[in-house]
Amino acid sequence: MNLADPFTLSVVSIVVLSLLGLPIGHAMIASSILYLYTAGLDMGTAAEQLLNGMFTSYILLAVPLFILAAELMNSGSMTERLLRFCDAIVGRFRGGLAQVNVLQSIIFAGMSGSAIADAAGTGKMMQKMMTSDGKYPASYAAALTAASSVIGPIIPPSIPVVIYALVSDASIGYLFLAGMIPGALMGAAQMALIAYTARKRNFPVEKPVPLRQLPRITLRAFPALMMPVVLLGGIYSGVMTPTEAAAVAAAYALLISGLLYRDLTLSSIYHSVLASARTTASIGMLIAGALVFNYVVTVENIPNALAAYLQSFDLSPIGFLILVNIVLLILGCLLEGTTILLIIVPVLIPTAQALGIDMVHFGIVVVVNIMLGLITPPYGLLLFIMTNISGAPLRAIVRDVLPFLFAMLTALMVITFVPGIVLFLPRLFGYGG
Repeated sequence: MNLADPFTLSVVSIVVLSLLGLPIGHAMIASSILYLYTAGLDMGTAAEQLLNGMFTSYILLAVPLFILAAELMNSGSMTERLLRFCDAIVGRFRGGLAQVNVLQSIIFAGMSGSAIADAAGTGKMMQKMMTSDGKYPASYAAALTAASSVIGPIIPPSIPVVIYALVSDASIGYLFLAGMIPGALMGAAQMALIAYTARKRNFPVEKPVPLRQLPRITLRAFPALMMPVVLLGGIYSGVMTPTEAAAVAAAYALLISGLLYRDLTLSSIYHSVLASARTTASIGMLIAGALVFNYVVTVENIPNALAAYLQSFDLSPIGFLILVNIVLLILGCLLEGTTILLIIVPVLIPTAQALGIDMVHFGIVVVVNIMLGLITPPYGLLLFIMTNISGAPLRAIVRDVLPFLFAMLTALMVITFVPGIVLFLPRLFGYGG
């Protein structure tokens, strides 16, 4: 390793600053400026790249708006009504509460676009419901909540998909469509595993909700259930762009919770805006750092050099996708998902394009891998979040999450090797890939 090389020095600087506790976004900006200085380039380029990237990327506006929509939902009773609806549908089966956990994640996925928002919002409620009266072990409830939460960013709308669209120039509308069947496949894999485990471990059967109450429960949840329909219908009918749909999502959550359900106060709205601002600032700083560092990577011609290097191995498209799966699953254990999307994925895209891999299919494979990284030991972020929420030991949560991880890895293999599953809906709506 030659520390006199500007690029090597900047990479080492990012690692050192991150280990010292500096946020990764700040570390990337500082190290990129160090690169520009040592390479004899204009250091003002860092500010230029940051400002141009942030101000010309209209699609980035969707991120804070989807976050705000999720915060407003959790502040009101929309989430609680959805849980009640899910319980009425699948709660009557053995292991019904566990099935409710997965179903609510699938429905909630159409509103928040964030796995962490799902786990921290509805996850808290599900943890309490599943562990009350000792129905389920705390570690199993926490593991299931973490596993079901990763479905959220696969089914549209999805914040990681928005960021992938930013770095790949792939159509965000077709990416949203492409995530529907894979997300449903992941949910089906989890629910099948729960059905098997429920019989094996003799999980309880909940008191069924009388069928005569189902219309009333559905009516109470109907405005919340219509949110994904409004968003996706607006996008695919051409009425609004995905970014405009994010604004509609936030406005819809505010109107339904505030005016129809009447369970939002000025204080809760303020705290929702404040929480979403903090989360957005954190993500925004990470994106800003990545935009500057990506300039450094481009100057060093890293993407093209890596593409040429990988092509020298004469990899087939399937071979390359297997390699990508392995690399991203390993990185997902160690790095935050947005960092992988902004730093690692742009380096892989030229090779994928050279091999003729469809960018929409590649995007879904990438996002699924990154989401699985959130529950992959030893450093899956959702595992730590659920440890704090549940109070269960991390070791026990890891033990209970492994079967779900293996089930979803099986689904990932299907998604990887059968592109038609991913591209079926986009092609149905006119995608030519």
